[in-house]
Amino acid sequence: MSPGKVEVVIPAGACESGVHRFLAAKQDWVLAALKRLEAKAQGTQSLAPDFYGEGARIPFQGKTYPLSISSTTLKNIKIEFTGQFIAAVPEVLLSRDYSDEIRAALIRWFKRQAGVQAGQMVQKHTDRHQLRPRSIKIKTQKSRWGSCGIHNDISINWLLILAPREVFEYVVVHELCHIKVRNHSSAFWALVAAHLPAYQQQRRWLKEQGGSLMLGL
Repeated sequence: MSPGKVEVVIPAGACESGVHRFLAAKQDWVLAALKRLEAKAQGTQSLAPDFYGEGARIPFQGKTYPLSISSTTLKNIKIEFTGQFIAAVPEVLLSRDYSDEIRAALIRWFKRQAGVQAGQMVQKHTDRHQLRPRSIKIKTQKSRWGSCGIHNDISINWLLILAPREVFEYVVVHELCHIKVRNHSSAFWALVAAHLPAYQQQRRWLKEQGGSLMLGL
């Protein structure tokens, strides 16, 4: 692979339909890898490891932690975090490339954690200025960190769980403040500052590191 190009090397005599099935099965990985290569060419480094296996460094809340692999008789991969990430992998998967499956399991785990964390932060800030959302949703967004709909439905990009907790909190507060002030006027930023006096530090972090974060896993 190189930026903008994918080359597939196949055994002699392999059928074309089999190649297409292989590419379809690996589509998510191919697209993510292309995105990382293009970003690297532009000077942006991905937070994601090249392979999700023993010893890989996994980003979480502004730091990276080692990944440890264990076997399990369960049917699905189970993720735990105890100061390191532990992926319990079904024995049937251990005999082949299981990187894609671990990546998918980590993403599911991160989305759940993002939901829990967003709920905690809304609860922390909602009563002070009556900033009560109708709902909180965790989404996969390619160019936005969050949004506040016309009916006060708050959406948060799950990738923020990879950033420092203070950055996640800033985005939650930012969207909550849009419940009261729908623009980015001085009144809006004053409301954000009332909740987070040092919010500019977190805003700066997103401007400087957000490109790497947005590349995902």
